Amino acid sequence: MYLLVNILGVIVYLGIALLFSKNRKQINWKSVIIVLVINLLFAWVLTSFSWGRDIVKGAADGFNWLVQVSYTGIAFALPSWVHMKSMDFVTSSLLPILMIVPLFDILTYIGVLPFLIKWIGRGLAFVTGQPKFESFFSVEMMFLGNTEALAVSSLQLKQMSAERDLTLALMSMSCITASILGAYTQMVPGQYVLTAVPLNILNAIIITNILNPIKVSKEEDTIAKMGGSNAAAEEAAVDSGEVQANGKKEPFFSFLGDSILGAGRLILIIAANVIAFVALAALIDKILQLFNPWLTMEHILGIIMFPFAWLMGLDVSQAFQFAQYMGTKLVTNEFVVMGKIAPHINDLKIYPAHYQAQLTVFLTSFANFSTTGMIIGAFKGLVDKEKNDLISKNVGYMLLSGILVSLMSAGIVGLFVW
Repeated sequence: MYLLVNILGVIVYLGIALLFSKNRKQINWKSVIIVLVINLLFAWVLTSFSWGRDIVKGAADGFNWLVQVSYTGIAFALPSWVHMKSMDFVTSSLLPILMIVPLFDILTYIGVLPFLIKWIGRGLAFVTGQPKFESFFSVEMMFLGNTEALAVSSLQLKQMSAERDLTLALMSMSCITASILGAYTQMVPGQYVLTAVPLNILNAIIITNILNPIKVSKEEDTIAKMGGSNAAAEEAAVDSGEVQANGKKEPFFSFLGDSILGAGRLILIIAANVIAFVALAALIDKILQLFNPWLTMEHILGIIMFPFAWLMGLDVSQAFQFAQYMGTKLVTNEFVVMGKIAPHINDLKIYPAHYQAQLTVFLTSFANFSTTGMIIGAFKGLVDKEKNDLISKNVGYMLLSGILVSLMSAGIVGLFVW
């Protein structure tokens, strides 16, 4: 019964994307079906086979190991924050970013990440039949994050049509950043966090291909890169932060210092957002409860999101709670919900395996209201007014894309975890 509802849910999520499609006649159904099959295979392998589970568990353990190593640096500067029975959210989840972000930036500096992004993206384009850059970008944003991936793609964004730029804006709603995975795995089951990563990439391709289908000619299907004209090469290199404006590669320790400062700013941004959103949500709840003690933002959002949560194959009580978490994540961010569920998420008596897997996967993305502002702000500094105006007019589509990708990823994982 619940499995049939779960299957129906995946079909409904695709149906919603089709309902709001900008041009149903141009949808590349062959590509959609291929990517959907790959998606199902990934979810099946990573959740149903012992060796598949070992792969994602090993990756999750790797990120946890990095976090444990980062505590050495934290303990040196702030021993009273680490050597205690229970570390707080900032210490356990955010401060490790100070080591993990520079680590990924070093991998970028020495060319490892660009190499992986390039060849995984090309392979994805070959298999799925999607345009080369859209495939490349889907992998790029997984490692770098949405605004960072947009920033290093400045040259490409300027050359592409406004409609293709809109596709990238829609895809940007579904990303995560590899350097922040360590923070996630400290709060929710790491194996499902890592499972969500490839599923979000594939579902972003599916959903954006349906919502904003565009036919790209062979002449347009190119990737702007270093190695073209000198001017283009210089602009791409400067935008990516690999070289300075004079054409010379930035000294390593200068680069590393900038990376560490950037990680510090990221921690402050996340902490500020979590504090502000939790406090504002509490204020709204207090105001609502003046009219009725039952009224809270979570209850209201739970009612709105309940049908989509029920289609995950959950019973009514679980679906209502899931819907509240969904709504809270969309209005605030994933860290707010992860902080709430972290103490008990691994308790299967409270969160059964099916629920646990789906909730973790749904939370593993940046899809929320504030992300739309970040993406629009990034495009403002990268493209002309015409392209930026088109993206600004489609904020609703951006949010819909992010929600549908999260629902698809959670729904597909749920098919195999019970």
